[in-house]
Amino acid sequence: MTACIVGWAHLPFGKLSGETVESMIVEVATDALKHAALAPKDIDEIVLGHFNAGFSAQDFTASLVLQASPDLRFKRATRVENACATGSAAVHQGLKAIAAGSARIVLVVGVEQMTTTSGPEIGRNLLKASYIREEAVIDGGFAGIFGKIADLYFQRWGDQSDALARIAAKNHKNGVGNPYAQIRKDLGYEFCRNESEKNPRVAGPLKRTDCSLVSDGAAALVLADVETALKCDRAIVFRAAEHVQDFLPMSRRDVLKFEGCALAWQRALAQAGIGLRDLSFAEVHDCFTIAELIEYEAMGLAAEGQGARVIAEGLVAKDGALPINPSGGLKAKGHPIGATGVSMHALTAMQLTETAGDMQIENARLGGIFNMGGTAVANYVSILERLR
Repeated sequence: MTACIVGWAHLPFGKLSGETVESMIVEVATDALKHAALAPKDIDEIVLGHFNAGFSAQDFTASLVLQASPDLRFKRATRVENACATGSAAVHQGLKAIAAGSARIVLVVGVEQMTTTSGPEIGRNLLKASYIREEAVIDGGFAGIFGKIADLYFQRWGDQSDALARIAAKNHKNGVGNPYAQIRKDLGYEFCRNESEKNPRVAGPLKRTDCSLVSDGAAALVLADVETALKCDRAIVFRAAEHVQDFLPMSRRDVLKFEGCALAWQRALAQAGIGLRDLSFAEVHDCFTIAELIEYEAMGLAAEGQGARVIAEGLVAKDGALPINPSGGLKAKGHPIGATGVSMHALTAMQLTETAGDMQIENARLGGIFNMGGTAVANYVSILERLR
């Protein structure tokens, strides 16, 4: 049994003054149900994606979704977490409930509030998505870890500063059209390429424009079985949903290959019965520009070490053969950890229903999603198609 997205909601990402984890959850849960034209009493199960790791003092948050309506009381509600892939973990958990026949309609919410935390504490919280025994000694927190990955990639394949700047510039240009994005400004290649007072070096070869943003935000989806979905106003079906988990320590694998990402894509494409170039677009996890570069290779767009050609030749531009991150990605949109994967699914559903506004890809038929936790440790791929 497969499932469909029948409604969604999305808050703007960024520094959301006056909002709390609870208020954001309530708002998107309420709005997603309205969008699906379903009542709270229709929901069989609730899944909340919330990484937290110290960002919120309230660490038992699943039941906060019930604050959206008294009619949600006594529904099954569970919080899930899988580092930066927490949102997709929540989505996939909802799919499993429907596939098992234990739920017909599932409400999925992803949320994070990060901007009320101090800089040093943000770094400590994010490091919890690494293998502490070995990787906590790397300077610069999680940015330092990806800075090390970038250094290793440069050592193996040569200086890729031009490619990283092109990725950042592409995503910021795309983000101008995203009303939910934290930064809606076309920064341009030259600004992203050159180190400056406004674009300082952060870790290794990574500059500020190579790093995703500290963000607050929330998004929600309503999932339904196909029979129910076909009675709704819209139905976006999951052609595939794959999850591959790899070793946590970077020392146990070649961290430049993102092998879990590659395997997740291979399995999802096989499950969907399509090739990579059949996709109309993809939203991928650009927590750092070096991650998007390596993901080009893991997806199969380029051979190892050749990812720079993909961005240089315009293949992944908004008007390219396979647009990557037409939303602006995490780079422009922001990265509220628990909300990111849910956001990716909502934005993909918007594309497939031709309601993406200035983000819209013409004739979007199949959308791919890759959401990653840690250094390609948790790897989730979804492939979506519009049924109605």
